[in-house]
Amino acid sequence: MMTLAAAGLGILIIGVGLALSIALHEIGHLVPAKLFGVKVTQYMIGFGPTVLSRRRGETEYGIKAVPLGGYIRMIGMYPPHKGDPEGTVREDSTGFLQQMAQEAKEHEASQYDSGDAHRTFVALSVPKKLVVMLGGPTMNLLISILLMVVMVSGVGMPAVTPTVGSVSECVLPADAPADASCEGQPEAPALAAGILPGDVLREIDGHSIKTWDDVTSAVRAAGDRSIEVVVDRDGQLLTLEAEPIVDARPVLDEDGAAVFAEDGTLVTEEVGFLGVAGTPDLVRQSPAQVPEMAWDAFTRTGSMVLSLPVRLVEVAQAAFGPQERDPNGPLGVVGVTRLAGEIASADQPGFELREKTGTMISVLASLNMALFVFNLVPLLPLDGGHVGGALLEGARRALARLRGKPDPGPVDISRMLPVTNVVALAFLAMTLLLLYADIVAPIRLFP
Repeated sequence: MMTLAAAGLGILIIGVGLALSIALHEIGHLVPAKLFGVKVTQYMIGFGPTVLSRRRGETEYGIKAVPLGGYIRMIGMYPPHKGDPEGTVREDSTGFLQQMAQEAKEHEASQYDSGDAHRTFVALSVPKKLVVMLGGPTMNLLISILLMVVMVSGVGMPAVTPTVGSVSECVLPADAPADASCEGQPEAPALAAGILPGDVLREIDGHSIKTWDDVTSAVRAAGDRSIEVVVDRDGQLLTLEAEPIVDARPVLDEDGAAVFAEDGTLVTEEVGFLGVAGTPDLVRQSPAQVPEMAWDAFTRTGSMVLSLPVRLVEVAQAAFGPQERDPNGPLGVVGVTRLAGEIASADQPGFELREKTGTMISVLASLNMALFVFNLVPLLPLDGGHVGGALLEGARRALARLRGKPDPGPVDISRMLPVTNVVALAFLAMTLLLLYADIVAPIRLFP
């Protein structure tokens, strides 16, 4: 059962963490923009009516009513309109797309005078534009990696430790069911040697034990020889004699999971068997684990973003039909905060403060990785759309130089405003769908 106070604390933690992530994302845009001399008129967290703001210099800093994002406002996001020769008539002046682009540029131009023309975003070189637009997503990537370091080296990752959790009573076949009887079966070597639950395995057959993988390797290599097992029992080191047996045991993959053949049968090998099980716990590990973890999170998040239309259809089917919600599918703000409340208030065996802390950090790391990947999608109004425009501008200028042509100037992304509006409406529809689904068909961490 969720207690109200604990659930509220979890929601507050995630809420503050998400707000800080958004604020730092916008700082990632703000700092390079100011360093490059761009005039930034606003730095806002949220959308809608302004709740609180203060002006420092030429920039207004504030918080808005709807905390679902943020933005900085730079002058001159669109290139100025180049005047037509006198007496000419522009044939496309009444076109809807061209008119929308023209109105956007006229509005932009009205926000600053000619003295600030050199301080516009559009006046930046292509590399500087890329630094400004990639600054936000890069900040989220760095936050995600930092949280992973804290999780791996501070809190610890789930692992099996060399502390004996249980000792087998007998030797059962590798494919025996969990409730199989020991009647008529030989006694397990660990039990015969006097190894007890709670003992910490320190040395097996002369091999120092640091991890559970060390235990597995030493026992399997021992075969049926009589070996010494050194255990730490209540602070005292005891040396015990054990006689492992050679038995058919499951072949394990690199993740420690049993390997199955194509026909579904368990793959086994003849190895030494002792009959002990380790204790699951959170184990602090080297930060060197983080790059692989970050890459795995990036590829998984990228895969989800690429398959987002299909996943949203599945969310709709779960929200409006009898289908089950995919626990690994997309979540909205309500779903994330609900999970945070469930994590903080959970009363599950083995899921204490340290496990809850690690899970909270993992959620925030995943959210920041999602912000990083999602903002790289090459569609306006996302950062990736502006990055795409800058790259196109660079390619056009490079091609013009190669062909001896005049500089074509900056890319006019105002022409993409109709598409931008369609994308914005799609994002709004997605937000509303996830909001509804998170209420009527929520994803639960615990059954």
